[in-house]
Amino acid sequence: MRSHKMAAKENTNPNKTARIAGLLYLSMVPLGFFGYSYIPTFLIISGDAASTVNNIIIHEWLFRLSIVCALTVQVVNILLVLVLYKLLNVVNKNYALLMVVFLLVGTPIAMFNQVNLFSVLHILNSANFLSATKVGQLHNQVMLSLDVFRYGAQIAAIFFGLWLLPMAYLVFKSSFLPKLLGVLLIIGGVGYLIDSFTIFLFPDFKGIVLFTFWGEILFPLWLLIKGVNIEQWEKCSLESS
Repeated sequence: MRSHKMAAKENTNPNKTARIAGLLYLSMVPLGFFGYSYIPTFLIISGDAASTVNNIIIHEWLFRLSIVCALTVQVVNILLVLVLYKLLNVVNKNYALLMVVFLLVGTPIAMFNQVNLFSVLHILNSANFLSATKVGQLHNQVMLSLDVFRYGAQIAAIFFGLWLLPMAYLVFKSSFLPKLLGVLLIIGGVGYLIDSFTIFLFPDFKGIVLFTFWGEILFPLWLLIKGVNIEQWEKCSLESS
């Protein structure tokens, strides 16, 4: 049994794994930008239901594109956490498993939350609904779906904050990645949590994640460009066998 484990470790190329993880992580930047930031901000006007409905009707393709980008982010998330588990479990298998669990809980929440956006399209494209409902009621239904979506996104963000914490621990405790990356990931995870819970308490809160995303940018860049210290990774691998 031990010989099989050793053979598996020897067949693992940690830098190849690191670069795949870095590429997957960075691919979510443009997808997340269009799916969760640029397109929704462009189309959804806070406090102006009429303009929001008009924007979505005129730019329905963009609205649908934002949904597709957001769903793709979650699919990439699943692949990413599995690759990161392969890279980081040599540090501590329990924390690596916790990292996987947190992300795999948040991902289906985020994906199912997109149903609220599909409901907006259903409302606006339903001829019977449009003919039988007053304009004000139509606007209220659309804004309600968008508000539910916003809070659903914050619920998912709790787990996206939580998954960063065990990952940050693994990076910090590893001897094959810079400890600074672990510190930045901890800041990012705590930022997500503060952001989510504060918005639940204060709905008009604008968020602080903008100031805590550096770890999620620098970490994948390091993986993609620098990789890991192979000698130290192999040492951790042998110690965990």
